[in-house]
Amino acid sequence: MRKNKFTYLFCFLIFGLANAQTENAEDIQYKKRVLEATEVSFLASYYSQDGDNASVTGGIGTEELTDFAPSIVISMPLNEDDVLTVDVGISTYTSASSSNLDPFDASGASGGDDDDDDDDDDTILDPTSVRGSPWVASSGPSRQDTWVSVSSAYSHSSDDRNTITGFHASFATEWDYISFGFGGQLTKLYNNKNTEVGISAQVYLDTWLPEYPTELDSYLEAGKDLNGGFFAGLPIYNQSGVEIAKDGDPNTNWDTNFTRIQNKARNSYSASLNFSQIISRNAQFSITMDIVQQQGWLSNPMQRVYFKDKANYYVGNKDNILNYTSKTNTDVFQLADDIEKLPSTRFKIPIGARFNYYINETFVLRTYYRFYTDDWGVSSNTAHIEIPIKIFSKFTLYPTYRYYTQTAADYFAPYETHQSTQLYYTSDFDLSQFVATQYGLGFNYTDVFTEAKIWRFGLKSLDFKYNYYERNTGLHANLFSFGCKFVMD
Repeated sequence: MRKNKFTYLFCFLIFGLANAQTENAEDIQYKKRVLEATEVSFLASYYSQDGDNASVTGGIGTEELTDFAPSIVISMPLNEDDVLTVDVGISTYTSASSSNLDPFDASGASGGDDDDDDDDDDTILDPTSVRGSPWVASSGPSRQDTWVSVSSAYSHSSDDRNTITGFHASFATEWDYISFGFGGQLTKLYNNKNTEVGISAQVYLDTWLPEYPTELDSYLEAGKDLNGGFFAGLPIYNQSGVEIAKDGDPNTNWDTNFTRIQNKARNSYSASLNFSQIISRNAQFSITMDIVQQQGWLSNPMQRVYFKDKANYYVGNKDNILNYTSKTNTDVFQLADDIEKLPSTRFKIPIGARFNYYINETFVLRTYYRFYTDDWGVSSNTAHIEIPIKIFSKFTLYPTYRYYTQTAADYFAPYETHQSTQLYYTSDFDLSQFVATQYGLGFNYTDVFTEAKIWRFGLKSLDFKYNYYERNTGLHANLFSFGCKFVMD
């Protein structure tokens, strides 16, 4: 009898386990995957700009810049609930402004060492050949650079798809900067997924590999001796074009209080709150608020500043000194008074809102507004509108318009306007008061059935967009962007 009881119990357990496995198999079979198949996106952009307010040369000079930035994004389903995304991008740029970190290089001059090591360059220079200008790009090493970024993100969705958790990490580097980042997010869906609430947090731990204007760094390297190092035998002229004696008299010689930065950290901490609501079958609304705290060396060590209350000194062709701020000046350069200095903390609050409305099968309205403020005195307003127009079932055109207005930071002043007694100062026009507009036109091709194939990949979407940007300060830019997404069969 005991044997029969064990037999019945064994059969019951086997039947129960088999039934549970069948139910689980059905759950797995009919459970919708967060991401059905691996998706691969190729993105690229080409950006070009020009203007007359380069920050590297103290608020005047060419801002000519070109940048090509390709990237690849791979999203892989790890199972029904989890997705891993990897993003690898590069940005290779040519900057006339940044090249003038060493404006004398184009004439064969060699500046001092840009790090804290001793200068071992014993090249003999012809002082009369040293030339430079804020309006002419140098051929120095800072003219070109490549920024490289690698990031990964992991997300997990609950069985009912109403909770999404995730985290991400990133690394980026270029010739004078290294950045590490990480963060996490939590998203909850309510009301049959018509309401979405999300929170996220990010941390970026960055480090400067500082590069300094040649004349300032070389001056320190030579122990503030105008007869040594880079300045040996090099004529220095005052505002009247008269060569100075270099006799150490602070009243008649160029001098500076410039020091190399000691705290090379630049850290950012942010938290975000997002709320999204489907209002009706045709309308959707969302609002986002961020809180950002930055600390560390928030200035840019490459950017020169010139003081109104200090005498001006130049190297190069003295006959062009009176023409210094004109584009006709191609061969004289003003020695900097200092580098940009800004507070070591900055607190930012941007608040943005979106409203999207489906008008009909042809037109959709997408709008966005953002207000921004910080404790440096900068506040801004951004308004953006986009109207996708479906031409055919798979083709859409989307014209866009963006309007932006900004107040100046408390520490901004143009070239030769700051006082040397100020604690903080910058002539970076990104921190000035300005108004900017942007016009764009995009093209989109979407095929959810991925009928076009390349090997094992089906083309899901194709995007091309052009934007023209201009500020009332004279800066103008063109941006071409391209993207395509493939799904693995």
